[in-house]
Amino acid sequence: MLTITQRIRNLLEATDLFEAEQLDSILANARENSLSIREAVLSGSDAKEEEFLGKLAESMEIPFQRLKETEIQEEILERLPTKAIFQYNVVPLLEEGGCLKVATSDPFAPGLVDALRLAAECRIRLVLSPDADISAAAKKFYGVGAETLDRMMQDDRIDLEDEESLLKQDLSDLDQEASVVKFVNQIIWEAFKDRATDIHIEPMEIDLRIRYRVDGVLHEAPMPPQLKRFQSSIISRIKVMANMDIAEKRLPQDGRISLRIRGEEIDVRVSTMPTVYGESVSLRLLMRGGGLITMKDLGLNGHDSSLLKKMITRPHGILLVTGPTGSGKSTSLYAWLHTINSVDKRIMSAEDPIEYEMPGVNQVQMRPEIGLTFANTLRTFLRQDPDVIMVGEIRDKETAEIAIRAALTGHLVFSTIHTNDSASTITRLLDMGIEPFLVASSVEGIVAQRLVRELCKACRQPVEVDGEFLREHNFPVERLANEGPIYEAVGCDECRGNGYKGRTGIFEVLQITDEIRPLVIAHASASEIKQKSLEHGMKTLREDGWDKVLAGTTTIDEILRVTEEVELEE
Repeated sequence: MLTITQRIRNLLEATDLFEAEQLDSILANARENSLSIREAVLSGSDAKEEEFLGKLAESMEIPFQRLKETEIQEEILERLPTKAIFQYNVVPLLEEGGCLKVATSDPFAPGLVDALRLAAECRIRLVLSPDADISAAAKKFYGVGAETLDRMMQDDRIDLEDEESLLKQDLSDLDQEASVVKFVNQIIWEAFKDRATDIHIEPMEIDLRIRYRVDGVLHEAPMPPQLKRFQSSIISRIKVMANMDIAEKRLPQDGRISLRIRGEEIDVRVSTMPTVYGESVSLRLLMRGGGLITMKDLGLNGHDSSLLKKMITRPHGILLVTGPTGSGKSTSLYAWLHTINSVDKRIMSAEDPIEYEMPGVNQVQMRPEIGLTFANTLRTFLRQDPDVIMVGEIRDKETAEIAIRAALTGHLVFSTIHTNDSASTITRLLDMGIEPFLVASSVEGIVAQRLVRELCKACRQPVEVDGEFLREHNFPVERLANEGPIYEAVGCDECRGNGYKGRTGIFEVLQITDEIRPLVIAHASASEIKQKSLEHGMKTLREDGWDKVLAGTTTIDEILRVTEEVELEE
């Protein structure tokens, strides 16, 4: 009779993927390092998982199936306990003739079939599927942290005693946490893996919705149906981590969490807001340990990049970045500072919050509750002999006046302001009460920007777009012959089915030239200022977006989505 090891060896040999010596090495590696056969094969050979599992399915005479588009009925999902799903990384697919089909990526896992047979109380037939497909299906149909929530349901108890358990610990090690602690860890861990910038925990009447913002767009995370029952415990855990008052549920609160994920230092800004169904919690993930983006990484075209480099190396003046929340304004400011940061320049910045720590820059965190506001900090900066000043945001007349005074007394000032396009920034400053001649003499340039999602290069596909539709949106149709094609988003494993991966900027750079200054002093409208700038070569946000569509970087839908309000105003 063949031993288990010999049977496994024969099945692996039948795949025709391995030499005899390689098989000896794989089996020895699995035995000595307590690896699964699948892990040993993938780490000890050049075989790709999909190819290996496909050949193995043939040798075992069982099906191989991708699970991307697979829909599973609810009664089938309930045939196996949640614990078994996540312990063995399996998913039940279908029941036929009293036999339950179960997808696995490791048919050699010890006791797998027996454990599943006992749990389902029926015969089991294995189907081979890639590990990533099974994990994605488990998350989709059972929800993030389903196993943890299932244990909480069985224990019917909540453990919030260990307040320090997550602080400054590594989230990739999720095994030894208490139930609620572990579940909150998993929410943050999944957000990190998905490259999310925000997590929103939103109580509803019969549900607790959790959404991640990935590449600027919100996606609902699949969650177990019983999550609502643990709403107060989950929110209390987050408040404990952020050093908030867990007893205060009637007023908004703000807090911070410092943690580490895979060696990266992460700051999490936490904000709670009482709603009719409980407290809504928003978490903003700030990657302190991440590398700083440079000017080259922003996505500027050649002309705008050269123009900006001239502006940021001037000895004095104000350079403003404008756009809605989440349009990458702070990232642009950091890129400019990074470009000009040198030993011979004293750079001071007032920020709320400090999103990136920059060596060589004197960064000050605003604390309005003790009087450390942008205006007060700016006044003090002027007594600190700075060359360059960065102000996180110009929110009021007082801050704007001090920034202008700094620019007129020989300082270079960078800041952000909230307007829809570059030209309307001038009218916004005038509306604040700043004298037109001060704006004309101090402001050197205004950059309006938006972030658009970049197409996943692994799955993007060329698409034919109706010419009439393109002309209706002022797309440069005549350039298609030489610069196309236009691509559309598809979706694959590489981009987690979104069709997009990462973001880049589109820009509108308005330089305050000698032709523009008289218009500012004359209190001209934003449209007049914009028209004059266009005559002198400025590209609008949408025009810069069309360049990126023609370069295959993004899609027409993305450009229309992020520039819609600007076009409506015009």
